[in-house]
Amino acid sequence: MRVGLFVTCLVDLMRPQIGFAAIKLLEGAGYEVVVPATQTCCGQPGYNSGDRAGALALAEKVIGEFGNCDYVVAPSGSCGGMIKTHYADLIRAGHPLHAQLQALTAKTYELTDFLVNVAKLAAVPGTYAGKITYHDCCSGLRELGVKQQPRALLGSMPGVEIAEMKHCEECCGFGGTFAVKYGNISDAIVTEKCQNIQATGANAVVLGDLGCMLNIEGKLRRSGDTSTRVLHVAQVLAGES
Repeated sequence: MRVGLFVTCLVDLMRPQIGFAAIKLLEGAGYEVVVPATQTCCGQPGYNSGDRAGALALAEKVIGEFGNCDYVVAPSGSCGGMIKTHYADLIRAGHPLHAQLQALTAKTYELTDFLVNVAKLAAVPGTYAGKITYHDCCSGLRELGVKQQPRALLGSMPGVEIAEMKHCEECCGFGGTFAVKYGNISDAIVTEKCQNIQATGANAVVLGDLGCMLNIEGKLRRSGDTSTRVLHVAQVLAGES
């Protein structure tokens, strides 16, 4: 079956290795992975900033690019949540693409959710060894119900010890443009998040959204912490960390 990988803007531009790790996992699970070359943004930044026309144009584009795939998978709860949850606010009943949108949302998954609940993956190729802690990214958790899926996959790795941090479900302070508009508040939130990560004694924090990764890693490094690794869950599961 054909899985369309929605790479996401940040992965494409900042950490393409996450996309390659996702492909490795999906192909290892027995799927043919297609990556439409014309894909760009899911439209979330514009949507969150009130540019509904721009977000609608991108939503229509995504429907056209991924409509022929059996599944659509994103290594990001944020982008997955935009497609699966918020496109319905842009393309409502009566829109010529409404039926196609319903079909698209029904087959769209965040990466770990797909691997656990669709692919039924029993083992992963990664061999990471050490203590990690997991940060629950807001969109994946609250919009897509991603909570136990990454933990189940990480827990299947013999060398991984998961140490839950205090307030693991609380925001890291990124929130897209929130971090730009409300810099002081964002900094206070990510400061507390980093303190909770460090308190676990884990040598790495693992998560499923690159925006959160960049925000947390940036704060750790600016605070003088050069040892705590910040890893996308796909990298750890695929053995590409």
